[in-house]
Amino acid sequence: MAAERQMAGSSGGGGRGSGSSSGASSMATLEDNKENEKPKSGGLGDSLGLEILQIIKESQQQHGLRHGDFQRYRGYCSRRLRRLRKTLNFKMGNRHKFTGKKITEELLSDNRYLLLILMDAERAWSYAMQLKQEANTEPRKRFHLLSRLRKAVKYAEELEHLCESSRVDAKTKLEAQAYTAYLTGMLRFEHQEWKAAMEAFNKCKTIYEKLASAFTEEQAILYNQRVEEISPNIRYCAYNIGDQSAISELMQMRLRTGGTEGLLAEKLESLITQTRAKQAATMSEVEWRGRTVPVKIDKVRIFLLGLADTEAAITQAEEEETKERLFESLLSECRDAIQAVREELKPDQKQRDHSLEIDSGKVSNIQYLHSYLTYIKLSTAIKRNESMAKALQKALLRQQQPEEDGKRVPRPQDLIRLYDIILQNLAELQQLPGLEEDKSYLKEIGIKTLVYKAYRCFFIAQSYVLVKKWSEALVLYDRVLKYATEVQVQAGTKKSNLKELPDVQDLITQVNAEKYSLQAAAILDADDSHEAESPSQVKDGKPLSERFEIFCLDPSLVSKQATLVHFPPEFQPIPCKPLFFDLALNHISFPPLEDKVEQKTKSGLTGYIKGIFGFRS
Repeated sequence: MAAERQMAGSSGGGGRGSGSSSGASSMATLEDNKENEKPKSGGLGDSLGLEILQIIKESQQQHGLRHGDFQRYRGYCSRRLRRLRKTLNFKMGNRHKFTGKKITEELLSDNRYLLLILMDAERAWSYAMQLKQEANTEPRKRFHLLSRLRKAVKYAEELEHLCESSRVDAKTKLEAQAYTAYLTGMLRFEHQEWKAAMEAFNKCKTIYEKLASAFTEEQAILYNQRVEEISPNIRYCAYNIGDQSAISELMQMRLRTGGTEGLLAEKLESLITQTRAKQAATMSEVEWRGRTVPVKIDKVRIFLLGLADTEAAITQAEEEETKERLFESLLSECRDAIQAVREELKPDQKQRDHSLEIDSGKVSNIQYLHSYLTYIKLSTAIKRNESMAKALQKALLRQQQPEEDGKRVPRPQDLIRLYDIILQNLAELQQLPGLEEDKSYLKEIGIKTLVYKAYRCFFIAQSYVLVKKWSEALVLYDRVLKYATEVQVQAGTKKSNLKELPDVQDLITQVNAEKYSLQAAAILDADDSHEAESPSQVKDGKPLSERFEIFCLDPSLVSKQATLVHFPPEFQPIPCKPLFFDLALNHISFPPLEDKVEQKTKSGLTGYIKGIFGFRS
């Protein structure tokens, strides 16, 4: 309590300090005036009334609880308490001395006195929830958590006692009783007093259901939401008391709502894990495509046991966001199971290589289990992308405008990317170890590949239509028909091969219609282009000297930049004096001239002597 008073005081000091800014001060004043106004009374005549559930829900959504920030909401409650006390002149002493005051029945001339106690309870409750988040790492804070919850229940009981006055209307009395029962149930839930908690939650649920049936639909929405919030808590208490059927209902609630919040979240997750672990103890093997393999890893057993429930929830889900969340949850669990199998594969590498040689290419059981889990992961990814593709196709058919909800208009390129990912997943499915000889499996994957290739090709053609590339789009439409025909030929009379795939016949019908539409659009576009290129309107850039015979409206001729002739003029070839080159010289053989060339005389001493005596010829 001292910590809460300190927060209230510090918040008040912060408010005085922020008065230095005129803009912030004016905004704070407007907020104070709005919150300190007398709350809307639900009573008639002179009776007092307070919309308890509506007030706390609006305050929680606007001040932190939309993002699970309980500390921010606690600070808001402290500041609002201070403002209410100042407005009602209900101060607890002065800054030097604390003087406690209690709100009595005689003071109930204004329903803001009831709001004062309600904010006290909300502040204590939000502090308890904040401590619950921190207790995961600091277990000692759990004692403080229980203390704050007891304080919240005390304030709620005080509010209920004041509402028993004849000045308060009947609706406020019922809401006060339901609020007290809700906080009491949460306190008993934390103490693990399941029977007392269940009784309190049932009382709260009964009151809110009666209130929902007594008022209009708009007012009943809030009460029904609170009933849905506490229903999982009631089922959890029933399970701990001994009702074994409650666990299945809790799992369905968790799958439908995307996980519970508040006190039940962690307890429900651990409960589901424990229940599946007990069931996994009896699971020893799994059969897939005619082969039975033992399952010895607990994490894989738990995943395989919950697989059917999650797939059923995905099938029943109506909203796309719920489906996407369930798909992501399933893929995350599958990746964890695959990682556990990989860790088992690493130490047995040599043993598995030896077994491969003995079994003549047959993979080991642990490797086959890895292939099975990989098949589940890739198949789930394909289903998720196909679900997203269907949602995008619906958006394309609606032709949404960019201004709607600030969202970007979907384009065929978005669908092409999804089908690319699907084809990559199918290529990985064809390479799974242990299925190389399974012809029916490979044929099934081949048919799926052709179907998704056809759809991918169709949306590529649609993207070409948007940019008016008619010939490319027409060729792609013909390719779509080719793929679709191959699918029908390979599937034959066995329609079971196509039951989980998009309808190929609808695609063929749509492609034929698109081809006729494309041809008409191409003809209209060609006519428009001819009209646009009429000689009376087109400027081809030629100078006036070269187009005297063509009439053309060219406004530039009367401007300062008229194009009359090319300047500077272009170079033109002219004749010049011919040049002759002797090209035959290299191909002529001349006669020998050795006999006409003077022989060189011998030199040396002999030649010198012969020269002296005249013997040189």
